[in-house]
Amino acid sequence: MATTSKQYKAIGEDLWKSRTDKINSELFALTYGALVVQLIQDYEDYAEVNKQLEKMGYNIGTRLIEDFLARSSLGRCSDFREVGEVVAKVGFKCFLNITPTVTHSGAPPPSSRSTSAVQQSGVPGSSFILTLDENPLAEFVELPDEALEGGLWFSNVLCGVLRGTLEMVQMQVQVDFLSDALRGDESTEIRVTLLKYLEEEVPVGDD
Repeated sequence: MATTSKQYKAIGEDLWKSRTDKINSELFALTYGALVVQLIQDYEDYAEVNKQLEKMGYNIGTRLIEDFLARSSLGRCSDFREVGEVVAKVGFKCFLNITPTVTHSGAPPPSSRSTSAVQQSGVPGSSFILTLDENPLAEFVELPDEALEGGLWFSNVLCGVLRGTLEMVQMQVQVDFLSDALRGDESTEIRVTLLKYLEEEVPVGDD
C-alpha cells in the first residue's frame, strides 16, 4: 500500500524528535550567515557566490542521503510526485525541522500521443515547487541593497543539497529559487525539475 502524505509527515516528525545530534538553530543560522559573508568577500561577485553555495550544497547532499536513507528506512519512490512528498515532509523536517508546502506539476504534454497523469509525474519535465513558510538559514538576515541588485540567492545551498541527494538516488534534477522573502517576494519558493533518470548509467545492484 502506498504511503500517504499524512504518513510521510508523521515519519518526518518522528525522525526529528528522535535525532540526538540537533544543532542550536541560532548558531546554525549565524554560522551559515558568516559563511555567505566570507564568500562575498572572497569572490566579490554575487553570481559566483550563488554558484559556490550551490556547489557546497551539492557536496553536502551527496553525503546527507546515506544518513537520510538509514534513518528513514524508506524504499524507492514510485514516481516524481512521491519524491516531492518525501523531500518536503520527511527530508526537510528531519534535517531543518520545517515542512515546506509542496505543489506538483506534470511534464508538458507530448505532441504525438496522450499519456496518463501517473506516467506524466515520472517523466522528464515533471516538477514540484517547495514553498518555505520559514527558512532557518535566513532567520537573522536582512540583505543589503547591493546584494539584492547583484542577484544573491542567500540560501542557494539548499538547491545544491537537493540536487546532490537526488542524484545519488539516480535522478538528475535542476533546482532553482523562484522567489525569496529576503528579496522582498511574498514567499520563498524552490522549483525542482526532473531532467532524467540515471539508472541506465549506474550498475544495478541485486536488491
